[in-house]
Amino acid sequence: MDSITQAALGATVAGAIAGKRCNGKVLLAGALLGTLPDLDVFIDYGDDISNTVKHRGFSHSLLILLPFSLLLAALWHRYRPAEAWSFSRVWLLIAAGLITHPLLDTFTSYGTQLLWPIQGYYSLSSVFIIDPLYTLPLLFALGLGLAKPERLSRFCSLALVISSAYLGWSLMAKQQIESRALASLPPTHVAADKVFITPTPFNTLLWRIVVLEEDRYWEGLASVMDADTKIRFLEQHRGHWPLAQPSASLNDLRRFTDDFVRYDVDNGKLIVTDLRLGMMGNLAFQFQFAEQDAQGQWQPQLPVRLPRAEIQGDPTRLIDRALGAQNINAQLEICSANC
Repeated sequence: MDSITQAALGATVAGAIAGKRCNGKVLLAGALLGTLPDLDVFIDYGDDISNTVKHRGFSHSLLILLPFSLLLAALWHRYRPAEAWSFSRVWLLIAAGLITHPLLDTFTSYGTQLLWPIQGYYSLSSVFIIDPLYTLPLLFALGLGLAKPERLSRFCSLALVISSAYLGWSLMAKQQIESRALASLPPTHVAADKVFITPTPFNTLLWRIVVLEEDRYWEGLASVMDADTKIRFLEQHRGHWPLAQPSASLNDLRRFTDDFVRYDVDNGKLIVTDLRLGMMGNLAFQFQFAEQDAQGQWQPQLPVRLPRAEIQGDPTRLIDRALGAQNINAQLEICSANC
């Protein structure tokens, strides 16, 4: 999730745990703990693929954060002891502030390595990376609590209940869309584990579905507000890897995306795209892997992430589609214009 949301979550968790001990310093400490795991974005792993697939790695691992929280609590208890704060409460506040970050990240589509160094990306893919309906209750509780300090902890606890209920709703909405998607698949034998479902930006009403096969994939939009439960899919060409052998970077990207990638040749450049993040015509992660020389031979290169195209189009069409308007031409236009 975005940094504002993670800071708000960390502060709210700290406020709820602190109880009557809660004050502005506690909220600030919680906000810092809530954003700490994302400092790994400043680490350069050597190339754009490594920077992508290794983000949300060791700094998001429960196997690292829990021992680290014990170390921080021990240092605090030793050098800043306070009668009102027991070791167990200090540790609980630090641990909760840290681990709620990767747990929330797991609800997004960008995989989180919860058990690093054990390989594996965890993603429930039920909320967009920025979702105001999740964040606003947290910010509202913090603002209201600072205005009424005697009720700050109670406001924080209530906000956590509301935001957690929203995450529960997102999982139920996704389950509904998944059932509709499986019932609406084209008449081919597509394995259920090759269906990817994710919310569109800033909401959990409108969802994007990607159905993957060897040389093609289908993409569709579905809203929980749709009167017609059938999902209409647009078929897309997936392409193939033209070099003799896949590179180590490509294998890393395929593991990260669960093989939801597309291959394109554009002006002699080999581009590999993550199909999960973004929408048709405006996908967020595109990488150039190779370029053709004068003889038409592919020359591999260090993968470089390409800049994202500027988003154009009328955002109200996305809103209309989220509210249940169904038109296959409008759907294609939405997919091409929004991310």
